[in-house]
Amino acid sequence: MAIVKVIEVIASSDKGFEDAVRNAVAEVSQTVHNIDSVYVKDFKVHVKDGKISTYGAICKVAFRVDPSNK
Repeated sequence: MAIVKVIEVIASSDKGFEDAVRNAVAEVSQTVHNIDSVYVKDFKVHVKDGKISTYGAICKVAFRVDPSNK
């Protein structure tokens, strides 16, 4: 039986929401292996001087636990 863990991360981008999600996956992939899926829980933006300065994505990243690393 496979065990799946879920962690929640917040990532940002100055380009857009899609890029923020890509940044989340890229960053988590540096230390977490066997990523199965990403659930985007919420979006947010930061505003500066009346304009959007950065886009944020709150993501739940699911990954399979490697049985050899228990």
